[in-house]
Amino acid sequence: MERNVKQVLLTNRAIKDIVKIRKFNVELYGEKIASKIVDDLFGYIGILENPDPNFTKIGAKDEAFSHLKRNYRKLIINTIKVTYRVGKTKMYVVRVFDTRQNPKKNN
Repeated sequence: MERNVKQVLLTNRAIKDIVKIRKFNVELYGEKIASKIVDDLFGYIGILENPDPNFTKIGAKDEAFSHLKRNYRKLIINTIKVTYRVGKTKMYVVRVFDTRQNPKKNN
């Protein structure tokens, strides 16, 4: 039996977050390493596209989003926190945050 893979989409906010992460890492490490960090980040986000329906619950519940009506989960990969939610047919990455940055920037 064929299982459906939920497509992973990045919200506009998540895309802006990734641009900030890249800029932050360019300042710390330079262009080459910042580009590798972002490339690796997209690879990690890609693991959410898995045909196992139980895989949609990977990561822990993101309590920072508990006040919202939908359920949000988070993946922590090295210094990056990826917050996502599962829709009926797609998964949405809603925020991406480098934990070395000021936590107030995660709002």
